[in-house]
Amino acid sequence: MRRKARELAFKVLFEHAVGGVPLEEAWQHATQEIEPDESDQEADVLDAEGLSFAHHLVQGYQAQQATIDQILSTTIEGWSFGQMAKTDLAVLRLAAYEMLFEPTPHAPLIEVAVKIAKRYGGEDSGRFVNGVLARLLRRIESGELQAVAKSD
Repeated sequence: MRRKARELAFKVLFEHAVGGVPLEEAWQHATQEIEPDESDQEADVLDAEGLSFAHHLVQGYQAQQATIDQILSTTIEGWSFGQMAKTDLAVLRLAAYEMLFEPTPHAPLIEVAVKIAKRYGGEDSGRFVNGVLARLLRRIESGELQAVAKSD
């Protein structure tokens, strides 16, 4: 359920980045698309808890956007945001928010981010996202960056 919620939040951040759509408007678009359809066996149906978690992630990112972008810009080596695939950037923003501001353990979070990058990004997206998030994790673990304590 949380993977699907993260995927929904990713779609919102992607629409926001690509289309310049305000986050709440992108949220409305994305949640309209998840209505169950009997002809679609792959429907991304989320329960109320999943929708709430996805919305929490989007709102959390929105509240911390400047901080997250500043941290990512100093963590990503050799790429500017303008050079990066928008899918990769949306995945990184979402994962960075959660790594820094939520009690989610890092390992499963990074694993899900890489899966989303592989599913929606280019051939090297999974490897790129994994590398950036590994660098971000090293910065957190070294004490260079502060992060919310993680749950077990």
